[in-house]
Formats: sequence, structure tokens, C-alpha cells
Amino acid sequence: MAQQKSEDRVVPDGGAMPAKPSGSSLGGQGKAVPVDEAVSQLRLPIATADAPRGVARSRSPDRSGGRADAGVPKAVVRERRCVPATMEEVVERLGSALSKVVSNKGAPGPDGMTVELLEEQWPHVARRLRADLLEGRWRPGEIRRAHIPKAGGGQRGLGIPNGGFARASGPVREGAVPPVSPESFDRAALDGKGEKPPPLKKLLVTGDSLAQPLDVELARRLAADGVRVERDPHIGTGVSKSDFVDWGKLSSRQTRERRPDAVVVFIGANEGFPLPAGRQGEVDCCGGDWAAAYAFRVRRMMNTYRRRGAARVYYLRLPLPRDKGRQEIARAVNAAIDVAAVPYAAHVRVLDMTQTFTPGGRYRDTMTVNGGKRIVRRPDGIHLSDVGAGVAAEAVVQAIRRDYGRP
Repeated sequence: MAQQKSEDRVVPDGGAMPAKPSGSSLGGQGKAVPVDEAVSQLRLPIATADAPRGVARSRSPDRSGGRADAGVPKAVVRERRCVPATMEEVVERLGSALSKVVSNKGAPGPDGMTVELLEEQWPHVARRLRADLLEGRWRPGEIRRAHIPKAGGGQRGLGIPNGGFARASGPVREGAVPPVSPESFDRAALDGKGEKPPPLKKLLVTGDSLAQPLDVELARRLAADGVRVERDPHIGTGVSKSDFVDWGKLSSRQTRERRPDAVVVFIGANEGFPLPAGRQGEVDCCGGDWAAAYAFRVRRMMNTYRRRGAARVYYLRLPLPRDKGRQEIARAVNAAIDVAAVPYAAHVRVLDMTQTFTPGGRYRDTMTVNGGKRIVRRPDGIHLSDVGAGVAAEAVVQAIRRDYGRP
């Protein structure tokens, strides 16, 4: 074969340069390997549109035919041997896999789960994920297409999967039942005594405008107990209204920065906005699809606030508003709160303000408080008055003392 020289380099006919030896430095100090030396490649399953499940990439046949041009340098491909791993060995490596994702600051997949949220929920996620893997229930979810810049310019396509929680707690094969966690049980319901948490020193009261003046009433009632009450209301926000404040991210920041021993959440004055529901796109309030999407958001908040069992959460159901249309929204929100708390009964308490202020689903402005008729709702028919907030605060204090006892 005729060859031509260009700047002391051997270039075959057609102008194509040979592959640069693998592992060579920029100075060209790589070692050439004769073509007759056996070089093998790792067989990897490559998924394509034509073969979605992947086909094994085999070594390209040698087309040289043993000719004299075998002296042209070829790339060094080091042989790698993969040792098969059992599924039990795989699940033992999940923790190290998470560490790598966190250190790489991975982006969320189609389910929107951030690395920070996945790390916070990891004890629960890992338990469910291990069970699904070992019992053959786990199935890969959707992939979000993303592009990242290449060092030499341009972009490279990348597929980002869902977080472990979305698939581990998602649909399972027909006939299978999702595992039940011990955290789904309040110890007091099992042994009549319960498990006393560490002393309550810091209480966070948060939510939308409903959290005011509840936060002030709680601070006043718990001052004698030496409890520091931190107030962090976000007026005009909502769990289904994430354009202004994302409560999933906010709850993570609150717990990371404040590290409360207990959290009181009262939110729901601004709900009813459409919510994303997977492949269905956005769904309107207030059917089952919307309630499920809302419950998932609330469950994430509850799980974040409970700090892996180190904190207690007191989540207040909504008293029904005066407006009939808003009552439908409040009922859907309350139903979602009840469902959201189920996996975390050991640490989350749902306090029923619905029955306290609107018994039997009937709205009322006044109720008997300390032996007399008092106004418990504000003129807007949504919020609690100062007296009403005092009633709600007393219910919260009683729940706190059932868990923590008196100092």
C-alpha cells in the first residue's frame, strides 16, 4: 500500500490517521502494539433504537489479512474482566453509589427528585429499594434526556433516571404487596406507652398565613417549658402553588439550617392549583389524581421534617372554610394529608382541626370556649381568629406533651 509522509508522520492512503495509542500523553509517548498481538475488548451491552435491550459489542475483525502494513501503530486496549455480582452484593453497594451521585451533584430525573432530597430520604428509599431488588419487583423508570458540554466543544447526550424512591414505591407486579415499614406504627398504639423522643428544645412553626397567629400562641404557651419557638410563615404560598415557593425545597432548607426537634405545619389557605401527574400532564383539583399528587408532596415534606426519626411533626388538617367551592378543595387537601402521613405514624401526628372547628362538615364562626361563645374565625371565613388560634395551639401543646411529657 502506498504511503505518504507529512511532518514525519506515516499517513495511509485516504488521509486517515491511525488511532492514537490509548494512554499516550500529549507528547506522544504512548507505546505502539504490533497488530499481530492479541488484543481483546470488553463486551458491553449497547442499547440502541434498533436494539433497545442492548447487543454485545464484539471485537472488529482484522481486515489487514496479515499484510506488510501491520507496522502501523494501533490503539492499546487494555483487557478488563468483569466479575459477576449477586443481587445481594449489588444492594450492599447502594450506599456507595449514592455517595458518588451526591459528590457529582447529579441532576434530577423525570420525577423531579433532587440529590438533596434523595439523600435525606435515603434510609427509607434504601430499605424499599433493597426489598424490590431482592424480590424481583424493581423495574427501571423513565429517562430524562439532558446534554452536557464536552471538553473539546459541543455537547454529549446523557440519560438521567428517576430517583430510587419513585420506582421503589411505585407500581409493583400484579399480586405483589409493597412492604410495610415499622415507621408506619405509632409505638403507643402497640404497647400503650410509646417511645419518648429526646427533650424538646426547639420547635419550628411554619406554613402559610394559617400559621399566624398560631405561632405566637404556641410561643406563649411553651415559654414556661423552656422551648424555643421559631416562627417561619410564608404568606401566600401553597403546596400546590410552587411557582413562588417550592415547599419541597423549603422544608429541606428549614431542617438543614434550623435542625428543629419538632415541627408544626399549618398550610392550605391557597390550594387548588393544577398539579403535574406523570404522563397525564397537569390535573385539576380535586379528584383522586390531584389528591395523590398533593399527598406525594406533603409526604415528602413530612419525611424531611421528621429528620429520619429525630424529630416529631404535627401537621394540622384544615377547618372547612365558609365558601362552598373552597370546601371541596379543603376536603381534598385533608384527605391527602391523611394518606401522606400513613408511612410515618411513628413520628408524624395529624391534628384534626376539621372536627374541632367545623364538626360534621358544618361551618361556624363561633364556638364555646372556656364556658362562653367566642368568635373563632376571621371575617374572610378561612383563617382562625386569635381565639381560634388559641384553641388550635392548645391542641398542639397537648399532642406535644403526649410525646415529650412535661419538662
